[in-house]
Amino acid sequence: MSELVLVSHGQFCTELKKSAEMIMGPQDNIHTVELLPSDGPDDFRGKFEQITAGLSDFTVFADLMGGTPCNVVARILMEGKGSFDLYAGMNLPMIISFINGEMVGMAPNILDDAKAGIVHVNDMLS
Repeated sequence: MSELVLVSHGQFCTELKKSAEMIMGPQDNIHTVELLPSDGPDDFRGKFEQITAGLSDFTVFADLMGGTPCNVVARILMEGKGSFDLYAGMNLPMIISFINGEMVGMAPNILDDAKAGIVHVNDMLS
């Protein structure tokens, strides 16, 4: 089973996981790494490396392109110290797509599902 690691500023990743679990049930294969106000990039990297040390097959979703969590994880990839997919701009549809893919044994279409979750409801109502 593939693992998912959510990284974010503050507790966004942890709360997003809780929301996904409210919909999809407990998710032991989803891990979170929070960048707290007291953390610097090296602190965050240490937490990320600790969480991922025992994982062989994982994907990373980051909250914001260009933010410290994404930048730190991208640096690990650029240094050749990791082999995983990194997506920025995470949202709940991405996580549900990942979970559904795992449930049915198919590769999810993360980017399309993430984009499809963004809808201007007013346009749909008219």
